[in-house]
Amino acid sequence: MFEALSSKLNGVFDRLRRRGALSEADVSEALREVRVALLEADVALPVVKDLVAKVRERAVGQEVIRSVSPAQQVVKIVNDAIVEALGGGGETPAPSGLDLSAPSPVPILMVGLQGSGKTTTSGKIALRLKNRDRKKVLLASLDVQRPAAQLQLAQLAQQAGVASLPIVPGQTPLEIAARAMDVGRRELYDVVVLDTAGRLAIDEALMGEVAAVKAQARPHETLLVVDAMTGQDAVNTARAFQERVGVTGIVMTRVDGDARGGAALSMRQITGAPIKLLGAGEKQDALEDFHPDRIAGRILGMGDIVSLVERAAETIDRDEAEKLAAKMQKGKFDLEDYASQLKQIGKMGSLSGILGMLPGVGRMKQQIEDANLDNTILKRHAAIIGSMTPKERRTPDIIKASRKRRIAAGAGTTVQEVNRLLKQFDDMSAMMKRMNKMGQKGMMRGGLAALMPKGMQPPGGGRRPF
Repeated sequence: MFEALSSKLNGVFDRLRRRGALSEADVSEALREVRVALLEADVALPVVKDLVAKVRERAVGQEVIRSVSPAQQVVKIVNDAIVEALGGGGETPAPSGLDLSAPSPVPILMVGLQGSGKTTTSGKIALRLKNRDRKKVLLASLDVQRPAAQLQLAQLAQQAGVASLPIVPGQTPLEIAARAMDVGRRELYDVVVLDTAGRLAIDEALMGEVAAVKAQARPHETLLVVDAMTGQDAVNTARAFQERVGVTGIVMTRVDGDARGGAALSMRQITGAPIKLLGAGEKQDALEDFHPDRIAGRILGMGDIVSLVERAAETIDRDEAEKLAAKMQKGKFDLEDYASQLKQIGKMGSLSGILGMLPGVGRMKQQIEDANLDNTILKRHAAIIGSMTPKERRTPDIIKASRKRRIAAGAGTTVQEVNRLLKQFDDMSAMMKRMNKMGQKGMMRGGLAALMPKGMQPPGGGRRPF
């Protein structure tokens, strides 16, 4: 998400940094480029005008022009303006995540157009509430329009390990909602998620049904699910639902496929409703809180280390990680450990998505995409290691020509790929041995350059002057 916008904005800021001292004309020219970049990213025109006006007001001043690093000051001002546009900053920033501060069972009403990912998102929210918040969740489908919609939600509930309301043929959405809340109260559920029917377009029947269900269930959260890929159509949909029904928050789905991101930047200002969650991927755990400051950091190439650490904490097996760390300290690391690491990385999501959270990596986005990391390297390495015998994984030194041919054939790849994997593994092993040999004090003295193979050290030994 935001790849195109991030690339263009970073290009603008790089040019500003190269100029050193800035004039008002330099800032004005940069703001014209920022305006064009925002419009090309499908950000709504009123939002673009407001954002650029705020930046111009704060940036065109003597304290910025004469500052030690004026370009960085401009970047900071743009960052603050984007955070505000996304609903953060100010005296009352938008809360992230779901609000469950209500008597149990807390009703959550899911609304939106057909095809926006509403039912899938209901299952994701149920899994998230069960695993992260330790809540007892009941899923209930009120969709009597779409064939098998209720069965789909029941299957998602089973996959998430939560309960779903038994299907009673012939009941109306209002009757299903009343039964769901009754079961929720009697069986002591913490949260009841009510998944309403959608339509291909906004019409009176859709709005009337949603309004009636909302009036009866009195949900604490009314979440509108919109598809980020539809751009400004998603903003128009959100505006219509907010005006006719009223929503407490927005969930944007398929953000991993939306390279422009204009809908997210427009949503808060146009509708007044905060974005609360982002859905990025088909997996049931591919749902994350929306943090305006972190998203702004991603847009401006500053990375999002906090979200990366949180994702790692949620997915990485701590015991397994500690065992691996102990083996690494002893200088022991085999291909079984490497395969285990590949699985852990896979649990965290796409590799390009993980790299995109690292500061400065956004500028290398095209190279990352050209390398096709997500679809090739991790899967291929896992397949190659899976084709080895346990003995080969534990002692890679025994893998010679005939074994390499057998492994390559079993993994459906080439001997060259097997050689490449073994070379990378050898480099990793050599680095770990050097780390173990140097100890902590040696690492502090030698820095990163001391770990690199001979011939790869940068000039000056890689130490930074202070």
